Amino acid sequence: MADIESQHETFSSYLEQIRTQVALLKKQNKDLKRENLKLTDKLEKAQKKQGDIFSEISESDRIAMRHQVKSLISKISKHIEQ
Repeated sequence: MADIESQHETFSSYLEQIRTQVALLKKQNKDLKRENLKLTDKLEKAQKKQGDIFSEISESDRIAMRHQVKSLISKISKHIEQ
């Protein structure tokens, strides 16, 4: 009979430890979800602020850049063919 009581006490103790851990994990999960939402909002704001690199460049600058890139590609192609 003493063994059963001892096992029951041990079981109750372990069960209470598990309940405590589950409660702590639930709180931690809730906190992490809240932090995740904050970080997601922060990321979305940062992405909205970021502009496309080409939207910041004037049309004439884009044409000049395109010409430079094509010229470099042409030079590389000629060099490879030799």
